[in-house]
Amino acid sequence: MKILGISAFYHDSAASLLDNGKIISAAQEERFTRIKHDSSFPLNAIQYCLKEGKINFDDVDYIVFYEKPFLKFERILETYFAFAPKGFTTFRKSLPIWIKEKLFQKKVLLDHLKLISNQKQLIKNKLLFSEHHLSHAASAFFPSPFENSAILTMDGVGEWATTSVAIGKKNKLDIIKEIHFPHSLGLLYSAFTYFTGFKVNSGEFKVMGLAPYGRPIYTNLIKENLVDIKDDGSFHLDMSYFNYCTGLTMTSNKFHKLFGRGPKELESKLTQKDMDLAASIQKVTEEIIIKLCKSIAKKTKQKNLCLAGGVALNCVANGILLKEKIFENVWIQPAAGDAGGSLGAALCVYYLFKKNKRIIDKNDSMKGSFLGPEFKATYIKKSLSNLGASYFYEKEDKIIEMTAQDLANGKAVGWMQGRMEFGPRALGCRSILADPRSEKMQKILNLKVKFRESFRPFAPSVLEDELSKWFELSTKSPYMLFVSQVSNDKLIKMNQDQKNLFGLDKLYIKRSIIPAVTHVDYTARIQSVDKNTNRVFYNLIKKFKSLTGCPVLVNTSFNVRGEPIVCTPEDAFNCFMGTDLDTLIIGNFYLDKKEQNPLFKKNYLNKYEPD
Repeated sequence: MKILGISAFYHDSAASLLDNGKIISAAQEERFTRIKHDSSFPLNAIQYCLKEGKINFDDVDYIVFYEKPFLKFERILETYFAFAPKGFTTFRKSLPIWIKEKLFQKKVLLDHLKLISNQKQLIKNKLLFSEHHLSHAASAFFPSPFENSAILTMDGVGEWATTSVAIGKKNKLDIIKEIHFPHSLGLLYSAFTYFTGFKVNSGEFKVMGLAPYGRPIYTNLIKENLVDIKDDGSFHLDMSYFNYCTGLTMTSNKFHKLFGRGPKELESKLTQKDMDLAASIQKVTEEIIIKLCKSIAKKTKQKNLCLAGGVALNCVANGILLKEKIFENVWIQPAAGDAGGSLGAALCVYYLFKKNKRIIDKNDSMKGSFLGPEFKATYIKKSLSNLGASYFYEKEDKIIEMTAQDLANGKAVGWMQGRMEFGPRALGCRSILADPRSEKMQKILNLKVKFRESFRPFAPSVLEDELSKWFELSTKSPYMLFVSQVSNDKLIKMNQDQKNLFGLDKLYIKRSIIPAVTHVDYTARIQSVDKNTNRVFYNLIKKFKSLTGCPVLVNTSFNVRGEPIVCTPEDAFNCFMGTDLDTLIIGNFYLDKKEQNPLFKKNYLNKYEPD
C-alpha cells in the first residue's frame, strides 16, 4: 500500500511517501524551489518522493492532505463574526481570497494532482483529508520507539485546535483534550516575535536564542495581563491585547501601551528591553509546557511522551522538560512543524483508516530524518564540471582525513553527504562545519558565512558515546531538539566584571573549552551522532577527535540566512562561492576556495530576504 501525504498552502509545503507503512521519502518544497518556507503546491517534492520510491504517481493508493480546509474556513468565519464589527475591512479584503483559494481547496488540490496523473477520473477517489493536529500527533507517535505514549501537540493554530493531548496505543491514536483558537501558545510566542522586530513563522528561533541575553522581568506582567495559566497548564489569552483575529498585525495598541512602545521595525537594532522581553516570553512558555506535561502525566499515567507542532521545536523548553523527569522518555518529531504534517497525514491513513499493524523500531522509524535526495558520484562530477568548478576526487577515508585536518586548522567547511534532512535542522548531511574550540568561530560563521545576527548560537554535533562526558545530557539527541548545559569540567567561569555585563556585551566571553557552541547561559543545542545512522559524519567527528582530542564539531545548516538549506550540488557550490567558506566537500569530491575561478564568486549578501 502506497500513500502520499501532502502539506501545502500555508507555509513549509512538503510531501511524504509511505510504502506498506515504511517511510520511503519526505522533503519540503522550499529545497527545490529555493523559496524559504514555500507554501505552494509541492510538485517538486512529490516528484522526488515518487522517484525515490520507484513508483509512478498513478500507482499511489491514497493521497492525503494534512488538514481540513472547510473546518479552517469555518474558524475564520466564526472568528470574524465573534469580533464583529471590528476587523470588517480586513475580513472584506481576505474573503475573496478564501472563497477562491481556500474554501475550494479540494478543487485546487484536484486540479494540481490531475496535471500529474493519467487517471484523472480516479484521483478524486484517492484523495483524503486528515485534521491538522491529528496529522501532527500521528507524525510524533507512529514513528516513535514507543508502543504506548501520551502525545502533546502545540502550534499556532490548525483548524480550531492550538494545543491538543492524545494517547497512542500500538496502531491507535485518540485525541482526548484540545485548547482552541484564539487561545494559542504558538501565537502568543509569535506576538513577541513580531513585537521584537522578527518575522513571524521564522523568527521564533531568534527570540529563543536571544532570551539568555535578557532578564525575565516581564514574566509577571505577561501572566497578569496577557495569559491566564491554570494549574493544569491550560491557558486563556486576553484577546484585547492581540490583533491576529481580525487585523493584519499580531499585537494591539493595548499591548503596546502595556510594554511602553510599539512593535520594532524588522531588522532594527536590538535593545536590552528586546532581550528582556524574549527572556520573559520564553520563561512563560516553559512554565505552560511544564504544567501541561505534569497534568498529562497525571491524567494519562503514561511513561512516554511524544511532541509535535511548531512549539515542539523550542529546544530550550524541551531541555527543561527532560530535566524535570516528568516522563521516563521523550521523543520529538524532527519535522515538528507543518512540513511534518504531510508525513503524519499519510501515517493516519495507514494506521487509523486502514488499521494496519504497527511495527516499532527500537530507535525510531525516521531513518535519522535523512529522507531527502542524494546524488551519485557521476551526477556530482557532471554538475561540478558544468559549473566550471575546480575539484578532485578521493576515496572516503582520505576525504574524511583531509576534512578533519581542515577543521582542526580552523577552516569553515561546507559538507554535503548522502540524503538531505527532512525538517528544519541540518544533521550532518547538508551542514556547515567548524572547530568548536575556536573563540572567533561563532563571529566568523554568523557574519561572514551565514550573514545573520551576531547573537545567534551554533549547535554542537558530538559522538553519541561521548555525549555525557561533554554535556549534562544522558538522553541521546539525534535531531538537535534538546538544549542542555555544557559539562562543568569543560566550563570557564566568568569573573565578577564579566558577570556584571548586560545584553550583547556578554557575547564574546569565553565560557568553555568549546566556546563556538557554548551559549551565553552555558548551554548548547546538542546533536548526538550515532555511527549506525550517519556513518560518514560519525567517522569525520571521530577523526577530528583523533587530531584534537575533541569529539565535537560546530554544525549549522548549509545555507545563508533567508535561503533554504542546500539540496543539490549546484546549490552547495553557489552557496560556497557566495560566502567565506574555505572548503567544500560533496560526497568524495573536494573543493578548495583558493582554487576556484574568482569570477564565479557570488554576491549572496543581498540575494535572499531576511528570515
